[in-house]
Amino acid sequence: MSREFPDWVDPWKAADGRRTYAGTMPLKRLERLTPLLVSNRGVLSGSGSGSAMDWPDARFSATFGHDAQGMVVIDLQVEAQLPLMCQRSLEPYFEPVQRHSVLAVIGSAAEQELVPEHYEPVLAEQGRLALQDLVEDELLLALPAVPRNPAVAAVRQSTEGLGEGGGRRGGEVSPGNPRESAGEAEPTHRPFEGLADLMKSRKR
Repeated sequence: MSREFPDWVDPWKAADGRRTYAGTMPLKRLERLTPLLVSNRGVLSGSGSGSAMDWPDARFSATFGHDAQGMVVIDLQVEAQLPLMCQRSLEPYFEPVQRHSVLAVIGSAAEQELVPEHYEPVLAEQGRLALQDLVEDELLLALPAVPRNPAVAAVRQSTEGLGEGGGRRGGEVSPGNPRESAGEAEPTHRPFEGLADLMKSRKR
């Protein structure tokens, strides 16, 4: 992990100095996120060696400043490869995540109504923010409702689009389930249905 940033930041002082903090964070340190990830003792499909999958670190940059109205804002960018369980193949894969958000810092919940709609409010409790919390919140918001490995979906679409003898099926949509023949039936297992409970508030 890169430690070229502090654990806690005074956002008002950081904005006055137009500070930028950047680095990496191990996913295993993000306690709200890790229960939703595939164990790093699992085996990554297609790895060939069958070795345990490693969790790559998340990368981030957070630039503090003031907008035209003098509000303290944070330009936050987060990148990660999240180990998830594909609900098509039931095998682990890495979900690429790239998020760019602009956060508006508030000192109390009452100030939330003053935040413009194009900003995401973030509460600085006791006048400080934890950079780790900012990064974790972004990754939680990036989790797909139903994880699907794009590679598996592409293979399935290709194979299911071919009939016997290599001919492509045509007009075989079932009236009862118009998505079935296209391979788009929704899985019933939704592992992230409880995600809303984890995102009740940004912990600062």
